Amino acid sequence: MRVGVPREIKNHEYRVGLTPQSARELAAHGHPVLVERNAGAGIGASDDEYRAAGAAVVDTAEEIYARAELVVKVKEPQEAERRKLRSGQVLFAYLHLAPDPEQTKDLVASGAVAIAYETVTSEKGGLPLLAPMSEVAGRMSVQVAAHFLEKPHGGRGVLMSGVTGVAPASVVIFGAGVVGSNAAMVAAGMGAEVTVLNPSAEPLQRLESQLGSRVRTKVSTPAAVEQAVRNADAVIGAALVPGALAPKLVTRKMLGTMRSGAVLVDVSIDQGGCFETSRATTHAVPTFVVDGIVHYCVANMPGAVPRTSTYALNSATLPFVLALADQGWRAALRRDRYLRNGLNICRGRVTNREVAEALGLSWSNPDAAIA
Repeated sequence: MRVGVPREIKNHEYRVGLTPQSARELAAHGHPVLVERNAGAGIGASDDEYRAAGAAVVDTAEEIYARAELVVKVKEPQEAERRKLRSGQVLFAYLHLAPDPEQTKDLVASGAVAIAYETVTSEKGGLPLLAPMSEVAGRMSVQVAAHFLEKPHGGRGVLMSGVTGVAPASVVIFGAGVVGSNAAMVAAGMGAEVTVLNPSAEPLQRLESQLGSRVRTKVSTPAAVEQAVRNADAVIGAALVPGALAPKLVTRKMLGTMRSGAVLVDVSIDQGGCFETSRATTHAVPTFVVDGIVHYCVANMPGAVPRTSTYALNSATLPFVLALADQGWRAALRRDRYLRNGLNICRGRVTNREVAEALGLSWSNPDAAIA
């Protein structure tokens, strides 16, 4: 199967779908690999490294989309890229379709087979292709909060760790999954006062066993949410319903009860955001202010650390890329129900139930769509 890797064009997105090492693996399996010129520049991978790995370097994205049977990306295809997709072509990338009706419409119209990293599951019920970027985003979220708490960046002027005789920052984290637990670890390590809220107790118990008295945990009732944000210097939103829109945990009304210059970091923004006032931002203009509260809602946070992110992501995605290339997409999806859960769009049909429900579209059983 001919595999194509275009250069990412989303704002300040420096990751790349395949590293040279991953390209070498595909070439060793007999699959031609096409890489767009300078696609790996953001991670320090030169075109010569891809050539040495057995890939062919082409000049334009048009060549990738015209020739590749399987397109491997990181972020969702932008409008210009979606116009290049063709019927029957396989797209493997993060898609986050639930809050994105335009992308969904275009992918349906293209006739392509779109498999989303973020809904591929594991035997244990996890999200193995989302987890590496969730780990990165969780750790980054605290760095981001610390940065924007500084007065020159619009914040309250609070040092995350505090100093002798002065209290540290109060950090509230919604969610105790991969993002939330990594955020809690970093925030606690920086000396912040950390509170983690989660709808169920079991993940909180696991977090307590890992971090002990360095974090406080609460079950996230509406009253607990209101109280937590009222006293917070920074709030990190890490709520996730796989494939669906994120729940809105912090309302516009709650902002009026918060400390002026507090920072909201919405890691859930790819799925619509978990703060009512959130809207997607970019690395170029990462924040905006509503009612005196700084909002950071960058939809591709891990793109800021592309080398770390790309190598972490490829460690998880490569076995699935090889399966799709070695077996063909139909056979690979039939044989692996966990990969099949990643099928969001198939030849004009929406095959992810949560996406269909979020957008008010009809849902097609993925087994029937594959057949």
